[in-house]
Amino acid sequence: MKLKTLKGVYPALITPFKKNGEIDEDGFRRNIDYVIEGGVDGIVPCGCTGEAATLRFEEQKKLLEIAVDQVDRNKRKVPVIGGSGSNNTQEALELTQYAKEAGAAAAMLITPYYNKPMPAGQILHYRTIAAKAEMPIILYNVPGRTGTNMLPETIAELAKDEFIVGVKEASGNMEQVEKIIELTRDYRKKFTVLSGDDNLTLPIMAMGGKGVVSVLANIMPKEMCTIVRYYEEGNHDKAIDMYYKIAPIMKAMFIETNPIPVKAAANMMGIAAGSLRLPLTEMAPENQKKLRGLLEAYGVKLGGKVAPKAAPVKKTARK
Repeated sequence: MKLKTLKGVYPALITPFKKNGEIDEDGFRRNIDYVIEGGVDGIVPCGCTGEAATLRFEEQKKLLEIAVDQVDRNKRKVPVIGGSGSNNTQEALELTQYAKEAGAAAAMLITPYYNKPMPAGQILHYRTIAAKAEMPIILYNVPGRTGTNMLPETIAELAKDEFIVGVKEASGNMEQVEKIIELTRDYRKKFTVLSGDDNLTLPIMAMGGKGVVSVLANIMPKEMCTIVRYYEEGNHDKAIDMYYKIAPIMKAMFIETNPIPVKAAANMMGIAAGSLRLPLTEMAPENQKKLRGLLEAYGVKLGGKVAPKAAPVKKTARK
């Protein structure tokens, strides 16, 4: 499915694992059905929330294939935005080209991490991939994970590229978000700013953003979609009311490193999640208790177990 517009709610999908540490493909398909039934506008497999850093190359490709195939089986089709970023430009290009071949509507690429490229390097990284992959690309700025902040001026320069259609902005800096939206206004018909933080969705939309790439939508897709729909329709009070109802759970998704809390919550709710891959480990008992209490207080029916201990993964050299 082609990417017609970039707005609304896009869950950054968790990757469910079996007890042996391998991907739970059936669980992944069920999770896709669950969020689509919840009304989301698209899905994002193989991102940070999907533990892409510990996925082997062949696993990332397989998840992209499954995501596209499962969406095709649904009556309400939504675009698949494949996570294909890397701090290695050639590796990111290979994954992006594969996402296109697999049928993804777009690709989301994190700012190169560890290398800490200067703005000129960031621009060349994205433009090189865009020129060769020739598919819609969404920038992903998350300095808390990459160690590098992509400046508003850099994002505005990249917005000029025909294939670069938006940014998932997760700096948490509202002044920066405002500057990005201001500098990209000339391209607003084709360039979209999406919140990378669930709790900042409404303020970012108030400044001109169009939605969110969401962690919480893995377990509460209907609630996140309701917030965004209400705001889009001008029912701001209803959007705010819904936000405050789920805000405690939303914030609890980050009491430990993402995706530890969301996978713990998914397991409690019977949503496919399983273990985490090392070096991530299960949530601390006191935080499990707090999270369970918040879910119960909201009225979520719990029946699943908390995530088992982290599962190892076979070491395979990345290209």
